[in-house]
Amino acid sequence: MRRPRVLALSSGGGHWIQLLRLRPAFAGCDVVFATVDPGNEIMIEGAEFHVFPDANKDTKVALIKSVWAIWGVLRRVKPDVIVSTGAAGGFFAVLIGRAMGTRGVFIDSIANAQTLSVSARLVLKTGGTVYTQWPDLADSTGAQYLGAVI
Repeated sequence: MRRPRVLALSSGGGHWIQLLRLRPAFAGCDVVFATVDPGNEIMIEGAEFHVFPDANKDTKVALIKSVWAIWGVLRRVKPDVIVSTGAAGGFFAVLIGRAMGTRGVFIDSIANAQTLSVSARLVLKTGGTVYTQWPDLADSTGAQYLGAVI
């Protein structure tokens, strides 16, 4: 039986650290990592690794390049599921993945205790699955709460 293939994707910094903290949840899966910093490859112990350009809503040209690169990663990796902790790249990975028939999960940062991130709100608006780590935030936004996991 084939192991599920997971694409674990996030931007850098805290998003990447939180994604790495989810690694125990990926036990028994074939995990591929993608992020914006090529130097992060040393943190994933020989797992398949991809890099995409960092971008946000204020860097339009970089955002287009990032979306194109993420699409290419999804075509090469062919994941069964996408797991992202943010930010813009996570939204686009989940969105593009859904268009390709791939399930995606967006786990919003534990730092977002008062409101969901822009990316999490966009995932919700497009019908995606978002988890928050704050029960009150789940009650008021439509995100799901299963506990503070990161």
